[in-house]
Amino acid sequence: MPPTEVEPAPRPRWLGMGLPLLSGGAVAGGLALLHFRDPHVQGAYGFCPFKELTGYWCPGCGGLRGLHNLTEGHVVDALHSNVLILPLLLGFLGWLVTALVFGWQGKPIPRIPKVLPKPALWAALALLLLYTVLRNTPWGTWLAPV
Repeated sequence: MPPTEVEPAPRPRWLGMGLPLLSGGAVAGGLALLHFRDPHVQGAYGFCPFKELTGYWCPGCGGLRGLHNLTEGHVVDALHSNVLILPLLLGFLGWLVTALVFGWQGKPIPRIPKVLPKPALWAALALLLLYTVLRNTPWGTWLAPV
């Protein structure tokens, strides 16, 4: 007589939603900190090691100021600080909603490399590199953080 396979017990819904809820809570806490402690004040959050070592803007320079501006409702000012803030924030929100839905259904949360094809990941990396180079040239001064 062949052994019968026992179906595993379904995971509780709260267990599958732990990672997205913790991630969302951490981001909400960080945004609250950025809202109440202004990063526009020199040295409020330290310094950018890349900027200090090389003298060039990294792709994240201006990100804290941009998030602070978003928490105050100043979208244009946020984009002036770092153009990548809004797309990255929308991408995180998309991942968060997807992860919450998958967690509620008891499915494993999909990982980004499995969701996006490799050419898309390489294109995103190339755009990030182009953005970094462009914001440090005379033609890309409009991309430098304010």
